[in-house]
Amino acid sequence: MKSIILSRIDSIGDVILTLPMAGVLKKYIPGCRIIFLGKSYTRPIIEASENIDQFLDWDEIRKSGARDQIAYINAINADTIVHVFPVREICKLAKQAAIPSRIATSHRWFTGLYCNEFVHFSRKNSDLHEAQLNLKMLAPLGITGEFALTEIPDFYGLTKFTPYLASGIRHPESGIRHPASSIQHPASASFNLILHPKSKGSAREWGLENFSRLIELLPEEKFKIFITGTLEDGLLMKAFLQKNKNNVTDLTGKLSLSELISFIASCDGMVAASTGPLHIAAALGKFALGLYAPMKPIYPKRWAPLGKNAGYLVFDKEGCTDCKRSADCICIRNIKPEEVLEKLVNW
Repeated sequence: MKSIILSRIDSIGDVILTLPMAGVLKKYIPGCRIIFLGKSYTRPIIEASENIDQFLDWDEIRKSGARDQIAYINAINADTIVHVFPVREICKLAKQAAIPSRIATSHRWFTGLYCNEFVHFSRKNSDLHEAQLNLKMLAPLGITGEFALTEIPDFYGLTKFTPYLASGIRHPESGIRHPASSIQHPASASFNLILHPKSKGSAREWGLENFSRLIELLPEEKFKIFITGTLEDGLLMKAFLQKNKNNVTDLTGKLSLSELISFIASCDGMVAASTGPLHIAAALGKFALGLYAPMKPIYPKRWAPLGKNAGYLVFDKEGCTDCKRSADCICIRNIKPEEVLEKLVNW
């Protein structure tokens, strides 16, 4: 049985767009064993994919001494490691552990020291989507076909998650479970819509003023609205949440990542910037509307949500050059709430 490690220790969105690699490998190399090397906090989304056979926790591995790290990776008995986004420390460890096939791109100086099979492209200069670039990394394994954006969602494999429970929600930091009576759950008679306004700095944001206006525009009889985010996001949005308290359910800080996956699966759609939760919603086949700046490399051509019901809006302006040095992007804020409303009503 061929054992292949996929190494990607980035954030949730990066990991989601890496998961199709596992599905493609399962299709083209029947019987292969897929191991995913990732960070602790992304573990729930990795283990939710039916195409992942084992998770390796990089945060735990790196705590060990060099000799123990090598022994640990040796014990995996992998034939191949694909450095989807190369990290020098991991590339070096894979060589020390004598993994026979060590695949990476050729555009980083250290990959030439530690890897022995190369794919020649630059993510920075490519016009392909991130998921398509990831799949190009499989060329040394004989998988060289082009994958259309419409077929990639078939390979996520997000089936291994627990259905959202009405028995209460555990606070991810305190461990205290909120009683079910304190949490409003998705309603069967409504379109259950998640709004995820913040991005923790990973994307340009649409702005709380725009989200407030959208909430005003949405017909109450048709939409049940939930606000998600971290506990920190909730504190940053305190005034926004207070203003809209009669029209939304605040779930900020109340869901672990596992619970968020299940909750998204129980709802109908999501509106967010280019964030991990948006990509989760798209991968689960939900109506996922991404709001984007037209700026390379964060524009939708590279990072649009990929899913059967996913789409995006981007302000029609070339380049967004005025906003490059600012986290406050005027271009994304110029997407009108009425445009978003039109998409939601069509859903």
